[in-house]
Amino acid sequence: MRKVKAFIFVTLNGYFEGPGKTIDWHHHGKEENAFSAEMLKHGNTLLFGRVTYDLMVSYWTSPLAFTNDPIVADGMHRANKIVFSRTLKKAGWNNTTLVKTNVEQAIRKLKQQPGTDMVLLGSGSMLTQLAQKELIDEYQILVNPVILGDGTSIFKGFKGRLNVKLTKTRVFRSGNILLYYRPVKG
Repeated sequence: MRKVKAFIFVTLNGYFEGPGKTIDWHHHGKEENAFSAEMLKHGNTLLFGRVTYDLMVSYWTSPLAFTNDPIVADGMHRANKIVFSRTLKKAGWNNTTLVKTNVEQAIRKLKQQPGTDMVLLGSGSMLTQLAQKELIDEYQILVNPVILGDGTSIFKGFKGRLNVKLTKTRVFRSGNILLYYRPVKG
């Protein structure tokens, strides 16, 4: 069975975006770029909500991305991608499938199909929605050493409780810390 992993970067106080939906506080170095390139080699299918998809396609298809991060840009371009959106008319990025209805049902079906694991990148509202339905098998949270006075919480709108267990950590020279969690029943 395929797994769904969620990768998101956050501030030390748990915001995935700052005021005005900014992410200019997120910084990473060569070590994080090498990590991203390595993760793209595994051939996981990338999942996006519409807002994150729009951000990703605008950057990763740009000449700037291919100049600054050519290996990651190439990996992002080649990766299989699924964007979930009721409003997007078409998904023009290479190897992208558009799913317009019932995210939960689509994810459950995809998990049953053969293939590589799936990684939800960013996509805060989708992260909350999938976490609420217990559809995420692993959380990868990259904590940036910055505190913001305001922003959007990583699990904004989450109802109830979800117990998780820390399974691994990775510290980057930039001060970012990657935390791996898996859900625990009960």
